[in-house]
Amino acid sequence: MTPAARLQAAIELLDEIIAATRNGGAAADTLIGRYFKARRYAGSKDRRAVREHVYEAIRHFAIPPVSGRAAMLGLAADNPALRTLFDGSKFGPSAIADTEPVAERKSLPDWLRNRFADELDEADIASLAGRAPLDIRVNSMYASRDDVIGSLDGAEKIDLAQRAIRLPPGFPIESERIWNKGFVDIQDMGSQIVADACEAQPGSTIVDLCAGAGGKTLALYDAVHGDGHILACDTDRNRLSALAPRAARCRMPGIETLLLNPGDEADALSKFTGKADLVLVDAPCSGTGTWRRNPEGRWRLTPGRIAGYVDRQRHILSLAAPLVVPGGFLMYAVCSLLGDEGKGRISDFLRTGLDFRKAEPATPVGMPSGDGYLLTPARHRTDGFFFARLQRAC
Repeated sequence: MTPAARLQAAIELLDEIIAATRNGGAAADTLIGRYFKARRYAGSKDRRAVREHVYEAIRHFAIPPVSGRAAMLGLAADNPALRTLFDGSKFGPSAIADTEPVAERKSLPDWLRNRFADELDEADIASLAGRAPLDIRVNSMYASRDDVIGSLDGAEKIDLAQRAIRLPPGFPIESERIWNKGFVDIQDMGSQIVADACEAQPGSTIVDLCAGAGGKTLALYDAVHGDGHILACDTDRNRLSALAPRAARCRMPGIETLLLNPGDEADALSKFTGKADLVLVDAPCSGTGTWRRNPEGRWRLTPGRIAGYVDRQRHILSLAAPLVVPGGFLMYAVCSLLGDEGKGRISDFLRTGLDFRKAEPATPVGMPSGDGYLLTPARHRTDGFFFARLQRAC
């Protein structure tokens, strides 16, 4: 493909992605995969270049542009080399007309800016438009962090999390021997900080109530060195089914899983009432803290969707609280930097009359926010997170 043809492909893909964000269609990665599956002639360099064009546009514009062409014209306004590719060639985009719509850059929709936590500044919010690093967590049951760092070129030790290592962008960790032997797992440092702050103890009964594919479940298993009863729950069968092979590769047997049916969760969890030393609620949320990995998320977020997430978070906390043994701990976390999903959610929870109070982690990491902490890419080099550790009265 010529450079102009790559640009035209990006325009066509952006048109599909913009339409999908408006009608609840497939995610950008899925649409890009389908596009190239039907165009086998595109080589790896072509696919990489087109993908870079697409994601540069998505990161650049907080609001979906009117079209893919308007998006690329917006980028071309600051990039003369890109502008020259609108050359009218056979497979390239047509020449630029004076009256064409051109997308204007914005970091956030106006309605969303005042929804962020009060403690954040413009640098915190701007950092969500960057590119995410590649972090791994060392499985300390089988390897030491120093040994893993010594075996990987360019690896960097990160002290904010106990077992975190940062790798150079694009590092092929899954082709490394230590990956196949289960010595490491991919996990953002922010998620590792949340897992560390749980302070899970050997011999504990632990419930991961929104386990998904189990990243934090495995981090907690490692923290107690497999000495405990760990239950991983979720309402999404596909996500939860990914935990077993991931645990097998990491050599972490014995994790119990429980698929929950929405509306019947309390009955399914009743046998754990008052028995969990630790309940982790990594709640479904707006995902504003992960825009570096999923910049398209800005295009799909609406006030109605945020309200829906807040309702789900309230419901999940109501399920989690009765599970905690007196004196036990409840950890709440969201990969969101919105006030309603973070400190507002915990403040509301603590006002319900339940017998919980704030419990400081032994080594607090993050920026204080209400009864919890915030992590941001700008300040902590992590995904954006809010987390709060609570203890039930004895």
